[in-house]
Amino acid sequence: MEYSVKVDNLTKNFGTLVAVDNVTLAIKPGQICGFLGPNGAGKSTTLRMLCGLITPTSGQGEILGLDIVKDAEKIKSKIGYMSQRFSLYLDLTVLENLKFYAGVYGLDSLQAKVRINELLDSLSLREIQESLAGTLSGGTKQRLALGCAILHNPKVLFLDEPTAGVDPVARRSFWAIIYSLSRSGTTIMVSTHYMDEAEQSDELVVIYGGKIIANGNLAYLRKTALSGELLEINCVDMTRTINLLNSVSDYKSVNKTGNYIHANYIGAENGVVFTGNLLTNNNILNSDIKVVQPSLEEIFVSLINKEQVIK
Repeated sequence: MEYSVKVDNLTKNFGTLVAVDNVTLAIKPGQICGFLGPNGAGKSTTLRMLCGLITPTSGQGEILGLDIVKDAEKIKSKIGYMSQRFSLYLDLTVLENLKFYAGVYGLDSLQAKVRINELLDSLSLREIQESLAGTLSGGTKQRLALGCAILHNPKVLFLDEPTAGVDPVARRSFWAIIYSLSRSGTTIMVSTHYMDEAEQSDELVVIYGGKIIANGNLAYLRKTALSGELLEINCVDMTRTINLLNSVSDYKSVNKTGNYIHANYIGAENGVVFTGNLLTNNNILNSDIKVVQPSLEEIFVSLINKEQVIK
């Protein structure tokens, strides 16, 4: 099978609102696909359609070769889904939640026992297996939710902002588990607001206003998202430098980034070759300047800004 997930012109309307607009994408087996977009962009709606939880208005989609509309029930037994909000039973213990979902997925008693023991160890839940889910910390709740989603060893896993509100240490631990699942052959589609997480994905999909506005790996997006070159400037007087650069059309997106200034130089498009000096009308600033790769955050902001200009 060439693709675990394949979608063509998938659309979802809620009355006059177009929540997802002709989305087309394909994910290969074992890949981690990062799904990026601001709130309301259509990420959750897309994931819910792929899981068979809501019906598309139009378009087609396949999960593991099964049609997301005609074979929705078959698909549910082959995928794992973890929603934005913790949706397990707060008044059940960790172990009781795992046993309940083992029953939901149709594991027999022996399969359930073996698999639950594996997850209690791999997700570091054994010591708290008798604790009520409602008493757990945010990061531990998310590990439990992930455990319930992968009890049946799904071939495709959909994670909707799984680490939102989780502390950095817990996020790192959670993603270590995701990488392990990917290496074992599980295809993973994960929506996230954290750029450091998204950078670790094999493929990135950027969605805005229900439409995919960029799709590819990080190296590809770095080449295509920004025009010209991104300069990193180390100077003494940041305020003066920023003001000067903002006054010249050859520089766009001039921002302070940590101890440096990042400026998108597009002068070459206007026939002005960058020579290593900051050319600002009649001013030349002697600064330490180098060409750098844009961060995913800079790529993301640039893509969104371009889309807003088009609209």
